[in-house]
Amino acid sequence: MRRRMVFSTLVVTVIAVMLLGLPLGALTYKLVHDESSRQLEGEAELIGAESDNMLGLRGELDPMRFSQEHPDRFIRITPADAPTAVTAGDPSLDPEAADSPHLLKATVTTSRGTRVEVWASNEDVQESVVRAWLGIASLSLLAIGVAVGLSMFQARRLTLPLVDLAATAERLGSGVTTPWGHRYGIPEADRVAEVLDRSAERIAGLIATERHFATDASHQLRTPLTALTMRLEEILAESNNPEVVREEGEAALAQTERLVETVESLLGRARKSQNPEVEPVELDPVLNHLQAEWSPVLQQEQRRLLVTGDPGLTAMTVPTDLAQILATLVENAYKHGAGTVTLRRLDTGQSVRVEVSDEGEGVPEHLSGRIFEREVSGGGGTGLGLALARHIAESEGARVELVQTRPTTFALFLPAGAGGLSKMTGPV
Repeated sequence: MRRRMVFSTLVVTVIAVMLLGLPLGALTYKLVHDESSRQLEGEAELIGAESDNMLGLRGELDPMRFSQEHPDRFIRITPADAPTAVTAGDPSLDPEAADSPHLLKATVTTSRGTRVEVWASNEDVQESVVRAWLGIASLSLLAIGVAVGLSMFQARRLTLPLVDLAATAERLGSGVTTPWGHRYGIPEADRVAEVLDRSAERIAGLIATERHFATDASHQLRTPLTALTMRLEEILAESNNPEVVREEGEAALAQTERLVETVESLLGRARKSQNPEVEPVELDPVLNHLQAEWSPVLQQEQRRLLVTGDPGLTAMTVPTDLAQILATLVENAYKHGAGTVTLRRLDTGQSVRVEVSDEGEGVPEHLSGRIFEREVSGGGGTGLGLALARHIAESEGARVELVQTRPTTFALFLPAGAGGLSKMTGPV
């Protein structure tokens, strides 16, 4: 916007300067030329008067005297009763010479009938015109410079509030709901700022209500989960060590502990006023655990879960959130997809991407743009899993995207590990 304002002002200024400068340049040329012609006519009148005096006193003309008095002129004097004309001055200015330059001419006839013709070089006139034009051009450039400077100042004054308002909206979208309170002296921008401040206050109230609800729900869920954990531990302790029972009990206990961690993470997130703190997390253990967890489920339907891509990657995230997001994507592929489910990890330099794909029919076209909306599902699901996964990812600076509809491929984009390195290079 700033560039467009400066450019438009520059164009208008240049057009205005041209509309004024070109006629002024032509007028200047005419004035200088007319002034030089008048000066030359005055000299011709003086020469004619002096010629009449010479003819009256001596009866003849003295060319040498005219040459001395007017060395940069060519003079031709024709007395009324003389058969030939007398010439004096610079012979290079003779109009009949082959190499004579552009000349100015003045002709007068005295009261005694003496005809005086005077020629002068046009170079002085041209130099005067050029000097005048240079002055006009300098003033034009100065006017353009002043106009550009004022337009930059005005553009800055108008665009800075927009930049500030965009930053305020970004803060509001990131969950920072403190009213900004800035005013700019521009009625339209001040009105937008007031609306954003009021929206921030309303959103702060909504977030507080939601946080209280999450805290209460987490507290109520944590108690039965703890009791369930204790019961499972008693089952393992009192059993007669049948191998299958122990394995199933250990698996159930692991799942319960994971559920407790999830609830604790939810409780911690609800208690914090900002997004959860991220940390460097190695992807391989998380993906291997996910593969071990879901492979038996998929094998029951003669399907597989593969982990491919670049090993040894690390990303800035929350471990429990990462496991929850990937589990949601794998569960979505299990319920709504078909064939092999593939987890592919990629190093893109500044970020780490984990893709989850299957070999099913893909996402219908009418759902591809709304797949992350709450309560939107293409297969009889609740429509909350993908929306929750995206919400959790965005809360810690990551994002989940549908990168391909057929076959279905979701991608989780994570910030690279500490120091901008996505691959672990060993102990430091």
